[in-house]
Amino acid sequence: MAALPAAAQAPASEDYERWAPLTDPFPSTGGGGIMIHDYDPVVADGRCSTRFRAIEPNGTVYRNSIVFEATQVQGGVLCSQGRWRSEDGTAAGTTPFRVFIKDGIKRGSPD
Repeated sequence: MAALPAAAQAPASEDYERWAPLTDPFPSTGGGGIMIHDYDPVVADGRCSTRFRAIEPNGTVYRNSIVFEATQVQGGVLCSQGRWRSEDGTAAGTTPFRVFIKDGIKRGSPD
């Protein structure tokens, strides 16, 4: 793994190991009953990235990918400032969702 920047902007009081482990699926931060499936971020080249599916309650499936900034913090890697895009290129955006990876455990932010 390449050297990652230290988390100067991360709140010192936030304990990322208290976040719940990621489940599959989990609710989208965008709401609307959309569930996120196959979310498995990996760290490489100073970034966290994964492909995933967003599935609406009616079964409509959206295939997406996301790239986060990766920062070393609390003995692990914080994936933040995520930018997602649809695999067909028709949609893109950002997310407040963050992931903390340490000792092989991936945890999702409560916000």
